[in-house]
Amino acid sequence: MDDARADATGTDRDDHLFAAAGTAAAVLDGAGTVVALTPAAEELLGRRSADVCGRPVRELLADASGWEALVARWRGGRAPDATDAPDATDAPDATDLPDATDPPDEGGAAPTGRREPGAPDPPAGWEGRVTLRHGSGHDLDVGFGVLPLDEGRGEGAARFLVVGAPADALVRWRQDRALTRELFLQGRVGLALFDAGLRLLRTNSHLLPYTGVPVDMGGRRLADFLRAEDAEAIEAQLGDVLRTGNPLIGFSTAVRTLADPRAGRELSFSAFRLLEPDGRAMGVATVFTDVTDHQRARGRLELLYRATEALSGSLSVMRTVEDLAGVLAPTLGDCAAVDLAETVLTGGEPPADGRHALVLLRMAVAGAEAGAPRTGTAHAEPIDDPEGRGPGAPAGNSHGVLVTGLGRDAPAPPGGAPEWIAAAPGAHSAMAAPLRARGIMFGRLLVWRTGHRPTLDLDDLALLEEIASRAALAVDNARRYTKERRTAVGLQRSLLPPATCERPALEAAGAYLPADADSGVGGDWFDVIPLSSARVALVVGDVAGHGLHATAMMGRLRSAVRALADLDLEPEELLAHLDDLVLQVAAEAESEEPGNGDTGIPLPGGPAGATCLYAVYDPVARQCVMASAGHPPPAVVAPDGTVDWIDLSPGPPLGVGGWPFEAAERDLEPGSVLALYTDGLIERGEGDIDEGMRDLADRLTRAEVLERPLRHARHDIVADLPPGRLKDDVTLLLARTREVPAGSTATWLLDADPAVVADARHLVLEQLTRWDLDELGFTTELIASELVTNAIRYAGGPVRLRLLRTDALTCEVSDPSNTQPRMRRARTSEEGGRGLYLVAQLSRRWGSRYTREGKTVWSEQSLPLVLAGHTP
Repeated sequence: MDDARADATGTDRDDHLFAAAGTAAAVLDGAGTVVALTPAAEELLGRRSADVCGRPVRELLADASGWEALVARWRGGRAPDATDAPDATDAPDATDLPDATDPPDEGGAAPTGRREPGAPDPPAGWEGRVTLRHGSGHDLDVGFGVLPLDEGRGEGAARFLVVGAPADALVRWRQDRALTRELFLQGRVGLALFDAGLRLLRTNSHLLPYTGVPVDMGGRRLADFLRAEDAEAIEAQLGDVLRTGNPLIGFSTAVRTLADPRAGRELSFSAFRLLEPDGRAMGVATVFTDVTDHQRARGRLELLYRATEALSGSLSVMRTVEDLAGVLAPTLGDCAAVDLAETVLTGGEPPADGRHALVLLRMAVAGAEAGAPRTGTAHAEPIDDPEGRGPGAPAGNSHGVLVTGLGRDAPAPPGGAPEWIAAAPGAHSAMAAPLRARGIMFGRLLVWRTGHRPTLDLDDLALLEEIASRAALAVDNARRYTKERRTAVGLQRSLLPPATCERPALEAAGAYLPADADSGVGGDWFDVIPLSSARVALVVGDVAGHGLHATAMMGRLRSAVRALADLDLEPEELLAHLDDLVLQVAAEAESEEPGNGDTGIPLPGGPAGATCLYAVYDPVARQCVMASAGHPPPAVVAPDGTVDWIDLSPGPPLGVGGWPFEAAERDLEPGSVLALYTDGLIERGEGDIDEGMRDLADRLTRAEVLERPLRHARHDIVADLPPGRLKDDVTLLLARTREVPAGSTATWLLDADPAVVADARHLVLEQLTRWDLDELGFTTELIASELVTNAIRYAGGPVRLRLLRTDALTCEVSDPSNTQPRMRRARTSEEGGRGLYLVAQLSRRWGSRYTREGKTVWSEQSLPLVLAGHTP
């Protein structure tokens, strides 16, 4: 550090160029003879004093021809300035040194010792520059100054003190003086000098036209006129510079005076330590600049950036305005609110022009305290001046409105204050800017300031207007997306079955929560499909991805599952057919051109894979058979309250192809609750899947699914999952199992003999009598006769006949053949071929299904009205 200072300032004597100690000086008499030299002069000349004293000074000059001109100028009544200083070719004659008592005459004659009337006073001293002959023989440029020592004791008896230094050192000295002088005179950068006690010694105080700054600050501490916390912050930094010597660069802090604590300035400080010649700390020099406007501009840019980021973070109208309000308060104001037109929330568009009243709802508030603006309040704003030239409320203007001077003692504005101004108690200033895009008014932004914060100004209003213009576009985009999303969600829900259903086999209730607006509508679905013989199929699926293409794919898969379920396929076989369908859709999508035919409209996203769980519950056997295509296993709540998971080996997701699916069987006690779901319920970013499944088990237990109706329990299970805030769709299907009592079924095993057809008719009639279903005796007898006859004739034996009474009467005939029955139109001349036609006409619905032993042909009939709706 000391070496650096020495390099920057030269030798130590440069710090005391014309001080008494260590200064090159010589005394000359009136004749220009050297009388005495200082040791510093001996060192400068490279000569000893004994060799110089007594000799004319001109002998020390390299060229004395210019001395006469210099002396002549001096005798002309003024001391030569820097421009008059002779160079090496214009050295003065030492013998012509003027007498201090004799002013120069008009003709330039030598001094006479007497002053002529009207002659100017001689200068007190003068300076110049000469080239000396160094003792080693080289030339040395020296700057010098001449001062008279006395009045003289006779003509030529005056003596002069000549001080000098190398010319380059003199230039540096003059530069240092000029730099210091100009620093304290300029008005762009502040300069302050503090002593070792951090008392203010000197400053260009004209740079501080702030309220509360004293004119005379000499000897004061900063705490005498600055707030204590601001003064402590500055002095702590200066004290560190004073102790360590490490310079301070670019320290910014608020500076607020005691007289005006609210309106402060932001100053940037840089400081360095000052040292005495002996190395002791003399004080601290501080350079500071007012960066208030820069910091405010930077803060406004940062606020604009943050607001833009908040506006681009979501496609939800509510989340957009909530995030925006959180950015505006407390950065721009102490309280902020966003009002939106009522129609915007549902995706509608307010009227573009004309005189009308716009209903605004306060949708977001930030920074509000008790009694401040509240969300949910409605305001009717007249929109009668689309160009914004009228004096109405800000909602009707194209530009913002700034209101200052608010408060208890402030006079009421003419005509009364608008509602929005008085919404924030204690505010001293407020402003509002409309949310207007495409000439349509969507709402407004409101900002209030309270307490000791500076009053809002026009720059703040311009910033709010810029934010409002961007917010209007964001709200408009979110509104359009809301409209499209409502359409997609409506399509999604239209493709889902009723949320609850009652079947003889089970009670079912489903719940569907769509993902948030940013993720888009997904492709989750559930279904409850009635099958033959009182059996029911439960389906839960999840199409990968989000958007309309996922919803459309979900609709295709649900329709395919229902069509395949009508064939009474086994679960693993049904998933295999469904997998083929997804592969076919993918192949068709890959073969499509980028445009949709000749319209040039791009096609939606390509086909997506899907997961699916298909389960079939038989209330007679009390058994559930299921298969999974990449879907998580269902949970089972047993009648004793225990929750476990079905041991299921899931196959690959749909669309992979080439892999078989495996079925699993599970006996279920009556009253058990089966829970099928999609991964959105167990994968919500809160942990791994195992943790999510444990959480689901806890939810099922807390919801008391065994004791309560499932239509109520389903809501409790997903109660803390707010719709519109999920990253993925959540689908839940609950099913409480039931059984068909043994007394509601009747089964007979018949031989493959045509003679047993009569016995079958007799057995059916007897059983219907026991069930009080004599009204169905004739039709059921005919159906059973035709089905048993066909089984004996075309399939052989043995033949099994079963009657099943639930909410319908089912007649089943099973045989060992795998040949499906086919109904055909019999010709008039044919005696046979009308059996299945009669069965179809007499039945509510009929069909056949493959079994592991062959096939089963079944027929359903509606019960009589007296018994309709009666379940076992």
